[in-house]
Amino acid sequence: MAAPFYESEQNPVRSKLGKDTVLKGILKFDHSVRIQGKFEGSIESSGFLIIEEGAMVRAEIKANSIIIGGVVYGNIEASEKVEMLSTGKIYGNVRTAKLKIADGVTFEGKCEMIKRSDRIDIFSLPLQELKKLIQNV
Repeated sequence: MAAPFYESEQNPVRSKLGKDTVLKGILKFDHSVRIQGKFEGSIESSGFLIIEEGAMVRAEIKANSIIIGGVVYGNIEASEKVEMLSTGKIYGNVRTAKLKIADGVTFEGKCEMIKRSDRIDIFSLPLQELKKLIQNV
């Protein structure tokens, strides 16, 4: 069976919660996790999270990158990107630096685009915004 398009030799999925898995609690990881079953609680990661079609997640989620093909109830924060596949359903707010939404997605919530502080070009900011930015540091 071929690996899904988001999995590669450079970016392999290291852990998986299978289709028959039902898990409640706090999930913390630094690499990549694929959820195919059910999860309830909170998720924190510096890696990436894949919520496959057929999966159901009720959680507050914070990760580097998140791909959603299943159902998510809860707020999502991704420092890098969120990708919603056509089978994805999100009932909660999304906060991310990059967002990709396929046709057919169900999304009920608000979206906030964040700027990564390590990627701010201070030379392109108006003087007043630059002063505010410096005062907040």
